[in-house]
Amino acid sequence: MNVLIVYYSMYGHIHRMAEAVKEGAGSVSGANVQICRVPETLPEEVLEKMGALETQQSLAHVPICKVGDLAAADAIIFGTPTRFGNMCGQMRQFLDATGGLWAKGALVGKVGSVFTSSATQHGGQESTILSFHFTLLHQGMVIVGLPYTFTGQMRIDEITGGSPYGASTIAGGDGKRMPSENELAAARFQGKHVAEIAAKLSR
Repeated sequence: MNVLIVYYSMYGHIHRMAEAVKEGAGSVSGANVQICRVPETLPEEVLEKMGALETQQSLAHVPICKVGDLAAADAIIFGTPTRFGNMCGQMRQFLDATGGLWAKGALVGKVGSVFTSSATQHGGQESTILSFHFTLLHQGMVIVGLPYTFTGQMRIDEITGGSPYGASTIAGGDGKRMPSENELAAARFQGKHVAEIAAKLSR
């Protein structure tokens, strides 16, 4: 049973969440978990001005995802930062190239799930995940979120991401806040939950 984690991370927050998702999915017996990132669309000089070039260089060891990789997976867990309440442009461009898969029905019946990050507590985490679901539904995927059995999403003793739509993290306006342990726990829970459902569907 193959689980593919596909993400874009500009400053490392989504990358850290993706690692936690992989830990969770990998804890399920029989799960073969792979992680990859979508191609960068910004030139190096722009990334440097944005203070993101160093992070991008540090992620060079993570394989670049190809559209065809999606067809070989039983479950695909997507990670994207929020851009004005929606997915980032790099992820949108990658998904817009999946028309051939759509025409063949290659993703129909596969499990799809999404996690995200935003700069602020109410910076569009939920709308990003929900609007991402539109693409997964058009592809015929079975959408899985983060159920309330992960009780960490109901915490009010600290600022935290996480909703029934999926795990998320709050990066802060300057990007210095990395995912908290509760947010990483949500990501691990989501990865495990998705892999368990994919295992049931593949029987």
